[in-house]
Amino acid sequence: MEQSYPPFRSILLVDDSFVLRDRLAEAFRERGFRVEVAGTCDEGVEVFRTHPTDLAVVDLRMPGRTGLTIISDLKTISPDVQVLILSGFGSIATAIDAIRLGAVNFLPKPADADDILSAFKRGGTEVEATESNEEIPVPTLAQAEWEHIHRVLADCDQNISEAARRLGIHRRSLQRKLRKRAP
Repeated sequence: MEQSYPPFRSILLVDDSFVLRDRLAEAFRERGFRVEVAGTCDEGVEVFRTHPTDLAVVDLRMPGRTGLTIISDLKTISPDVQVLILSGFGSIATAIDAIRLGAVNFLPKPADADDILSAFKRGGTEVEATESNEEIPVPTLAQAEWEHIHRVLADCDQNISEAARRLGIHRRSLQRKLRKRAP
């Protein structure tokens, strides 16, 4: 007997920030979703090609291609996929571009699983998520700092001196922070 699943039970998360990506993946798994993850647009397309999902959440700014370029790739593979663009650097013009390219919505960072599900719903996508009695863990200050440092470092193409300048700290202080283990 074939088992029937409710619509929109799988999601692809494409973000170069492993802290945010892993936290969101765990939150969606707790809500009953099958979760696929990727760190770049190209990796996201490959993962989607082998394991298509109903929903996709894509970061706007990542090393390599921008998140806007992945929308048409995903839609070509599966026209029914619902894509949401997530960004800490968004503008109204970028949000309009994302919608024109086929995204259902555009959401600023930081966002949690509930924010993302609400944004899909506002974009016209009915998402049924199972309620979890467990509270979603909020990232610690150390985790948020680690994620921010790595975002700035990625924006600077891993140039420590430039990243330190943008962060407003000494280069050696940044190097010490990077030698520590991730929180």
